[in-house]
Amino acid sequence: MPVAMRISCLLSATARTFSLSCPAAGLLCCRLLGPSSVVSRRNMSSKRQMDHLERTSNNYRQNTLYPAQVCGIINESETVKRLRIAVHPNFTFKAGQWVDFFIPDVEKVGGFSMCSSPGLLQREGVVELAVKYAKHPPAHWVHTTCTVGSRVAMRVGGEFFFDPSPSEPSVDLLLVAGGVGINPLYSIMLHTADLLRLNRASGGQDYNIGSAHLCYSAKNTEELLFKNSIIEVCQEFPDKFSCDFHVTQQSTDVDLQLLPFVNHGRLTEEVLRKHVDPQKTLCYLCGPPPMIESVSKTLMDLSLPKDRIFFEKWW
Repeated sequence: MPVAMRISCLLSATARTFSLSCPAAGLLCCRLLGPSSVVSRRNMSSKRQMDHLERTSNNYRQNTLYPAQVCGIINESETVKRLRIAVHPNFTFKAGQWVDFFIPDVEKVGGFSMCSSPGLLQREGVVELAVKYAKHPPAHWVHTTCTVGSRVAMRVGGEFFFDPSPSEPSVDLLLVAGGVGINPLYSIMLHTADLLRLNRASGGQDYNIGSAHLCYSAKNTEELLFKNSIIEVCQEFPDKFSCDFHVTQQSTDVDLQLLPFVNHGRLTEEVLRKHVDPQKTLCYLCGPPPMIESVSKTLMDLSLPKDRIFFEKWW
């Protein structure tokens, strides 16, 4: 049976099961009310950490909730699992966006950024999510209960994305990630690489892609997700992609393959300055809020206009 047909059959069964076992999701593949319908309590206690739906109640999200099924699980690091998820044929997203993640018999709704490209969805009918271990029920479920074959449902949201059209002028991307904030930026990086491959295959310059530089900070090299794939993209397009890894608590020797890319200590103004052109640079930031606030201020001090700085810090 062809892959597309197998996924379609699998998801039809998923929709039937999920609608019965997850009352929070309601009917799948149906039109839902806006995000305000999900959050009934507006005056939440300041002592309680807000859930994903509360944090993003004012964010754009699609109206359709789609059935999906886990078709692969990879241990990306000691604390992060990467899920491969077969999705409905009508499911679409833009590089950098996230999903509302509904799990049968789990009351809380998760919020996870895609770490795969829209191109992978087109080619294989799957998306990927990299989820760090936490006690929050959705993340805890991913690490303790989820198996290949687990059925879920997802709805796309977020205004943080890179989706250029062929007619747009060239821009240079500066991608700044902290910890698992790499997920949407890795999606953007993979999408940009896919567009460059389309240009190469067509023999033309359909997409005006400038340079893309990634600054990625983590405690140590073990927590640098996707590091080998990131380096491979940089090597495939050496005139377009480059990266710096920043480790703040490295206690062991750095692998020789990574050594040329690794800097010890936090991301500095000097490093950022090398990759900022106020006229051409678009910067995408994702990581802990204090890091985003610090980097944003540094970028504006370097004369990068505020409207050319995009960030995702709801998590």
